[in-house]
Parts: sequence; structure tokens; C-alpha cells
Amino acid sequence: MASEVRVRFAPSPTGSLHIGNVRTAIYAWLWARRHEGTFILRIEDTDAERSTTDAVQVVLDSMKWLGLDWDEGPEVGGPNGPYFQSERKELYRRWAETLIAKGAAYRCWATREEIQAQREAYEGKKGKKGFRFQSPWRDREDGDPTQPHVVRFRTNREGKTGWSDLVYGDIAYPNREQQDFVLIRENGLPLYNFGCFVDDLEMGVTLVTRGDDHLVNTPQQLMLYAAAEKAPPQFAHLPMVLGPDGKKYSKRHGAVGVLDFAAQGFVPDGLLNYLARIGWSHGDQELFTRDELIAAFDWAQVGKTSARVDFKKMSHVQSHHLRLRDDATLAKNVVPFLAERGLEVSADDATLRAAIGPVKLRAATLSELADGLDYFFRADDDLSYDEKGAKKFLTADYVANLERLASIVEGAEPFTAEALEAAVTAWIEADDIKIKDVAQPARVALTGRTRSPGLYETIVLVGQARSVARLRRAAEHASAG
Repeated sequence: MASEVRVRFAPSPTGSLHIGNVRTAIYAWLWARRHEGTFILRIEDTDAERSTTDAVQVVLDSMKWLGLDWDEGPEVGGPNGPYFQSERKELYRRWAETLIAKGAAYRCWATREEIQAQREAYEGKKGKKGFRFQSPWRDREDGDPTQPHVVRFRTNREGKTGWSDLVYGDIAYPNREQQDFVLIRENGLPLYNFGCFVDDLEMGVTLVTRGDDHLVNTPQQLMLYAAAEKAPPQFAHLPMVLGPDGKKYSKRHGAVGVLDFAAQGFVPDGLLNYLARIGWSHGDQELFTRDELIAAFDWAQVGKTSARVDFKKMSHVQSHHLRLRDDATLAKNVVPFLAERGLEVSADDATLRAAIGPVKLRAATLSELADGLDYFFRADDDLSYDEKGAKKFLTADYVANLERLASIVEGAEPFTAEALEAAVTAWIEADDIKIKDVAQPARVALTGRTRSPGLYETIVLVGQARSVARLRRAAEHASAG
């Protein structure tokens, strides 16, 4: 029997979907999937100036790429729509009227000038901290509802408001710290706390997950639930994701949004695994499949302190998940990244299929995989040499070895890694040559680099004629030196 777990992710479409925000979505999604519950995607687009159609699409594309499917929301629908806050104005108006009728809220016609004058008077006596607007309309009923006004909550300033947070434990805020906060703006759109309250209540949300910068908002929302005589959901507030330097993760640290990582060639399961493990632990286990994450995730192991992004660990997790993909899938995945390098290669190309296996062992992302495959498809005349590698290995000392290897490759029959190895081994033993004095110059000649898969494997993948041409080209380069 399915549980009653209903969670939501409610981003504001004002830019890229930041990895700190998406970690919140991951935890909510894992919780819903573990309990066979409902995961809701809701778009908080009441900031008309910054919310755009393109930004909404970024959210949807980011969620789809990461594999965070939603059960209710845009493109899916559901019984609690619409799932854009900008389309729910009438619902917010009705709830505001309900709270006004209960005496829990009131209309306020105070102007900005009046609010500013009260602020300046307060600061003149007590300083800038602690100002809370005291509306002259709190206990009046003679305003004109047809004139522009806001709706404010009538806050009880006695006692305190608290809850048991699934991450932080018991938390309480004195009510005296609250002012009569605005529920509805003059334009009819809700402020954050009121919109969240209405939407979470109407959508039957049982657990609210969000960043710990929202801790201060929770008392106001709990006051609204109490005023409406409705049971509130549980809350789980997550510490911030920091950069390696301990500062808030931002563009200065590198990729910020989910699609930025996708463009760099990350694989979804790798990023999902890594982000889930920032701030959450499950013993010493670091590497998880998607199903393992769903089965293991709980709130008891979510930490209370901010976690730093570790790029070395991120790369390790990525490389693991990259290698988990079968070679045929990786061939399809890497084609666009090869195209970005000017290499038009079919996913069915025999060389590509054969090269994927050995090259992926040295790659963490699809971009790195494409880089490792580059020289297999690069025109011989377009192959450039690593500067340090060429300076060290494409010298007059190695010309003879390069030319001899070219002759061995040219005459190899059959043209297999085993046959090549046998022929080269016989040569170096007879002439008392060290293999490194053959392999390293050859590696630079064939790939332009000092690192590659095994020498004989690389020769076979590059092909007999092309390998001979590259070895002789490198010998000429070394001779000209």
C-alpha cells in the first residue's frame, strides 16, 4: 500500500538550477521514491521581472536530465494544479479573505512613505536593528477595499513558535521577533511565506525540504497553519553547499547549474550520486546506484553543518558512473562531444566502439572521453604534439626506434596486438633496447600525447596504414629537431 508521503520541489525560474537547490530536490525525490509517495514540481514564478519562459525550461530540462521525474507538475498535470504560482492568484485571494474573516489577517493601506517614516523614527531612537512595522490599520475597519492595499497577518506577539526539524531538531523563535507580515501585495500576488503556505496546504504536502536560509520563514508559515486550523507539514532544512574554499558555492568555483555540468559531459547518475552524498552519509559508502540511494536515504544521517564541494571526489564518482555505462551507450553519448571538437563520427563507427573500452578507464566525463578518443579520428596532418612530450621524446635519439617500429607495424601479419607485441619484443631483446625507449616516443607519435591505452592496442585502433604514417611523420619531426 502506497504511503501518504507528498513532497515538493518549488524553484523560482530566475536562472540556472543551482546545484545547491537541486540537492534539495534530490533529497525530496529520494524520500518520495523510497516511500512510494508523490513528488510534486511547483514553479514559484511570482517574480514577474526575473521569471521567464526560458528559465522555466531550464528548470524542466535540468530535472529531466538528472532523472528527477515528477508525479504532479508542469507537463504532467495533476489534481492540484495549476502548478505555476502566477496562475493561482484567485486561490491566494480566497485564502486571504478566509483569514480576514477569521480575524487572523487585515487589509492595510499604509503607504511606503508612512512605513519609511516609522522606520526612520525608530532608527533615530534605537538604531537600525529590530525595526518592525506597526500598522495603523491593524485594529481599524474603515478602509476602502476598492483602493490599493496589502493584506497583513495579525501576528500574536506573545509566546513562541517552534517545530521539530528533521535535520536541526527542536527549533523555536520568540513571536515578539515577528511583525505583521504581508500576505498579498497590491498586485494580488502572494509573498513567499503566504504562497508556500497556501500551495503546500492545497497540495497536501507532508514534508517541506529547503535550504536553511528559510529557517526564519518557518515560524510565519506555522502561524498561518495555526490560524487556518490546519495541521502543518514536517520540515527539513538543509545546510548550504559551499565551495572548496568554504565560501558559498558560486560561478567563481566553476559550473553552477545542472545544465552546466551536463554541458561538461557529466553523466546524470554520477552527479546525482555526488550531490546526494554532500551532507548525507550512509556508513563509509560513497558510490551508489540510483536504486541504492532510494533504498538508503533517510533524514537521520543528514548533517547540520555546511558541506564543501570536493572536485577530486566529484571526479572519482563521475568516473565510476561513466565506466558503469556499456560501450554502445557511451558511443552514443560521446558523439556530440566529438562533434564539438570538429570530429564527425557515427555512434556505430567500429573504431569508436572498439576504443571506448580502453579510453573510458582514464576519463571522468564525456568531455574527457571525447578528448581521449580525439586522436583516433583526427587527420594525421592535423595531429598536434604535446609540447613537453615532443621535446622529450621526438628527438634525434629516438629517430631510429620510430623508423624501425614503423617497419615492424607495416609488415605485421596478422595485424593484431599480440603479433605486434611479439615482433617488438623480439627486436628489443635482440638489440638490447629498453621498451620505454620505444613505447614513449611511439605514444607521442601516434596520439600526440604521453598517455594513452596500451601501445599495441593503440596501434591496432589507429590502424595499420595510419600508424605507419604517424610514426614516420614523427621520425621526420624528430630529425628536423
